[in-house]
Parts: sequence; C-alpha cells; structure tokens
Amino acid sequence: MKTNAQNTKSDNQEKRAESYSVGKLIYDPKVYDGLNRHTEDISFYRTWIKDQHICKVLEVCCGTGRIAIPLAQSGVEMTGLDLNESMLGEARSKAEKANVPIDFHQGDMRRFSLGKQYQLVFIPFNSIHCLYTHEDITNTFASIRAHVADGGYFIIDYFNPDISYIVENQGSSMEIANFVTDDGRDICIKQSMHYERDSQINRIKWEHIVNGRSHSVESLDMRMFYPQELDYYIKSCGFTIAAKYGDYQMNPFISGSPTQLIVCRKIHKD
Repeated sequence: MKTNAQNTKSDNQEKRAESYSVGKLIYDPKVYDGLNRHTEDISFYRTWIKDQHICKVLEVCCGTGRIAIPLAQSGVEMTGLDLNESMLGEARSKAEKANVPIDFHQGDMRRFSLGKQYQLVFIPFNSIHCLYTHEDITNTFASIRAHVADGGYFIIDYFNPDISYIVENQGSSMEIANFVTDDGRDICIKQSMHYERDSQINRIKWEHIVNGRSHSVESLDMRMFYPQELDYYIKSCGFTIAAKYGDYQMNPFISGSPTQLIVCRKIHKD
C-alpha cells in the first residue's frame, strides 16, 4: 500500500515526465536527413541480417527510411513503424522513388499491434533515449516482444553515456552541426544541455539557425541508460543477451565504447 508521500512523489514524477519532449524542427524530414547522413549502422544491419539468414524485419522508429530502404534494396522484407507522420510521408516517398515495397505504419513504440511477428525487430540510432520512464521502457519491450517470432532477435543501438562529457559541457553553447538540406536551407545547430541526476534525463536544447538567422530553440530531451541498467530491463522483459558490441564494426563492448549495440534473443517465459 502506497503512502500519501509515495503517491505525491509518483504524481510529480509523472507530471515531470510529461514535460520531456523533442522539438518539431528536429523531426522536419529534410532537416533530419541533412543531419543524419552516416551509413555505418546500415552496413552493420545489412551484414548481420545476411549472416543470420533473416528475411522478415520490423524497424521501430524508422524515421524517413534511412536504414529501412537500403535493407529493402538488399532483398529484406521490411516493415517500418514511426510516431511522426511527416517522417513517414518522406519515407514512403523515398521508398516509392527507390522502387522498394516497404509496409510503413504510424504508431507509438510503447503500445502498438501490427498483428504480425518478425525474425528481427530493431530500434536503431539512439531512439530508445526518448523513453523517459520505467513504464515507457517496460511497455515498449512488451510490445516488441509480442512482435518477435519464437527464437527471433531484438537489437537496440544507443549511446554509452559519458558523464565527464555531460558535466564538462553543461550550460555552455557549442556548434554541433552545419549543413544544407535537400530543399536548400542552410542549417547551423548550437547545443546546450543540463543533466538531471535524479531522472537520468539530459535536457538538451538545440538552437536552429536557418539561413543565417535564429529560427527556434527546441528540446531534445534524452534519457541516459547505463550499461548494466538496460541489460537488466532486457533480461526481465523476456529476452536474453546474445551479443553486446561497442561499435558498428562489432568490436566487444568495453567501458570506453561509444555505443551500446545489443543483440537480444526472445526466450519463453513461464
């Protein structure tokens, strides 16, 4: 039975969690594609899927199809899920131009039902950092588990938090990106951040300077997940860890690795 103090604390945590967000311009498809032009993760997924003889794949938080489309071009039967309809619109347009059949769905990773199961479900490129609470994480993993076929795989790809970097750069503003979008906008992004130790949320602000003028300051709040912490969530939600890499070249995960790239396998629960 919860005390009044515990109820108040829980209510305050829920209210604060509702204040965490990701800004609209960050989800602008052209801005997103201009900022994210790397391909190392695509090579990893393509190689891993081929080596494991995987045919049927669901990408959760697929964005504009940056990963899904190249995988489909490699012959993989791809399905994509994303919360943001504008990103999905861009993904559908790009898939049509690439002449690849991808089944895209709008939905929340914390609660979705596609009525199908897949040999592999993956959440790429740090998207899991947008899960802010315990309930967000467990609900997401439950939804994903329901979509993984028996013996199938679940892969997560996310930052290995560097506390010294976070502490050293709190409160300061630094330029982190400068690029031109496909529709001709010159974008500069300046970042500042403040870390909440109790919630493990890094409250990031991005100032977007468009064509030389300040456009907006938007939130990119990210929950930090420490190595043993998410390992526990994975195991308690019906998966076993088959492999853990520290980068896209599949080097073993160590303390200084930039990435936590975890290959999980679905196990049966009693």
